[in-house]
Amino acid sequence: MSDVAAIEQFVKQYKDLKTEIAKVIIGQETVVNQILISIFSGGHSLLIGVPGLAKTLMVNTIAQALGLDFKRIQFTPDLMPSDILGSEILDEDRHFKFIKGPIFSNIILADEINRTPPKTQAALLEAMQERSVTVAGHHYKLSLPYFVLATQNPIEQEGTYPLPEAQLDRFMFAINLDYPSFKEEVAVVKATTSDTQVKVNSLLSAQQIIDFQHLIRRIPVADNVIEYAVTMVSKTRPKGDEATDLVKTYLDWGAGPRASQNLILAAKTHAAIHGKFSPDIENVQAVANSILRHRIIKNYKAEAEGISEEDIIKSLF
Repeated sequence: MSDVAAIEQFVKQYKDLKTEIAKVIIGQETVVNQILISIFSGGHSLLIGVPGLAKTLMVNTIAQALGLDFKRIQFTPDLMPSDILGSEILDEDRHFKFIKGPIFSNIILADEINRTPPKTQAALLEAMQERSVTVAGHHYKLSLPYFVLATQNPIEQEGTYPLPEAQLDRFMFAINLDYPSFKEEVAVVKATTSDTQVKVNSLLSAQQIIDFQHLIRRIPVADNVIEYAVTMVSKTRPKGDEATDLVKTYLDWGAGPRASQNLILAAKTHAAIHGKFSPDIENVQAVANSILRHRIIKNYKAEAEGISEEDIIKSLF
């Protein structure tokens, strides 16, 4: 099959996926789009939202529709790295045997990742970056596709361990979840307080998802689009030559090269889901907010004057 035909097939599969997910998840279309874009781009996502916005249900539904294994890990202050990676035990023959932890799955929901100490966060982040784990000197490959969706509660900060900037950078997207609209909330209440059971069908296999990930990487990108993405990221660095006045005034730190890579990868996927065979500047702008939001660090002046990350990112367009 040619790549052109493969992209047409991808658009059809993507629409079917969205329809299947919408059986359970009402509204939140932007969030679902961004999660799917990061999966097909081969990245991870951080979901930021207050409790009760169906984050777990959303990830579970997406995993079912994609036909992937799904595990949820509830992060707590006493969670140890071995609780997520697995550990070696002595079996009845006095041999060491490795018992795999919940990290060995296709989709991991790391619930409230900021509730666990840095040591355990680091164990998960190694798996995210390397797609493998090392336990007791042995190297174990994780099965592909592999995708981590971490959630963070923005309101309860007592007893939490915020993710360091270097670790936040491992997430392709930081996705903000908002409350549903009045109409959506009415539909949610109707759907969740009745006795109807909705079955989500698996529409893809792990191999098809891997094939689509390779297809996305093969999509050609014009040099001017790559230069636009790199320029946008360069503008976020307050000490750089490209920095805008707004950036120099309100930012302490800008985004690194991983942001430029993610902008292009996500723009390719964004173009593909809309049936385009190559991304343009509009596709880069469409994904910029979620890719740059967690990679730029505001200073006290921005906080005092109520300047948001979105205001700064929009000024870069």
